[in-house]
Amino acid sequence: MHVDLDTLATALYVKIDDELKASPELSPYRPKIGITPQITDAELITVAVLQVLLGHDNENRWLRRARKDIGHLFPYLPKQPGYNKRLRALGHQLTHLIAILAADTDLWQHPIRIADSTPVQCGTSRETVKRSDLAGWAGYGYCASHSRLFWGLRLHLVTTVHGLPVAFALTNPKTDERDVLIDLISLQPNMFHHPDGLILVVDKGYRDRITETWLNDNNIDVVRPAYHTEPPRPGRTLLRTVRQNIESVNQTLKGQLDLERHGGRTPAGVAIRVLQRVLAMTAAIWHNWHTGQPTMRSLIAYDH
Repeated sequence: MHVDLDTLATALYVKIDDELKASPELSPYRPKIGITPQITDAELITVAVLQVLLGHDNENRWLRRARKDIGHLFPYLPKQPGYNKRLRALGHQLTHLIAILAADTDLWQHPIRIADSTPVQCGTSRETVKRSDLAGWAGYGYCASHSRLFWGLRLHLVTTVHGLPVAFALTNPKTDERDVLIDLISLQPNMFHHPDGLILVVDKGYRDRITETWLNDNNIDVVRPAYHTEPPRPGRTLLRTVRQNIESVNQTLKGQLDLERHGGRTPAGVAIRVLQRVLAMTAAIWHNWHTGQPTMRSLIAYDH
């Protein structure tokens, strides 16, 4: 089946609209008497996803361009202040919709999960660090993959082998990856369950006897690199085969969805822009699965 941006936008809007109507508790409170919004939450979230897929990190430029590119789909588009304010109030909805789209495929039922984290840089100067509203949440961290220090946050991501996000968190870079992983599994146990047991593939940053024992007690087998003092561990072939998948997912977020150019300056701003990108990738995989595309994480049909 042929796919393009319009078909994705239409299918995604219908899915989001149905879900928000079925779960009215997700909608922000609005008084019965007052100005009725000219664009619904479902339309606004869909527009936010298209913004990321089309590579626009600047909201002013995006809304000017959107009137030409997607005006036939959304007759009314707000100005930047309204768009910004509405979108930042929808963080809970975006988080919920990521889980709904993931569960609307059978990809999340695959018995293998891959965990990793990646830096989300939020500043490059000492003056920014001193004056930023993110101080206290953001901090200094080290990216071993690129051998560099950074100031910002760390995105922890657990995906299927197809790249479908099933759990994620945004934390201070000094927060222990193992603690975050345990929290993610504890908060979303249904995403980490398989009748035959789950296999979790991790890198050496997650090596810890206590963590591995906890995971095994929860019916999760860990595939990780062995210590130098250990004999070869089972799953070495699987580790080499799928470990690169999560690095590829991180590259999709950074290279195609501009994760490192999020432009957020406040906690709410950074959080919603990261959620936009995770939702955009999830939506593309969801649509590719439903339309029978050969490559689940391909964005080529939707980025122009």
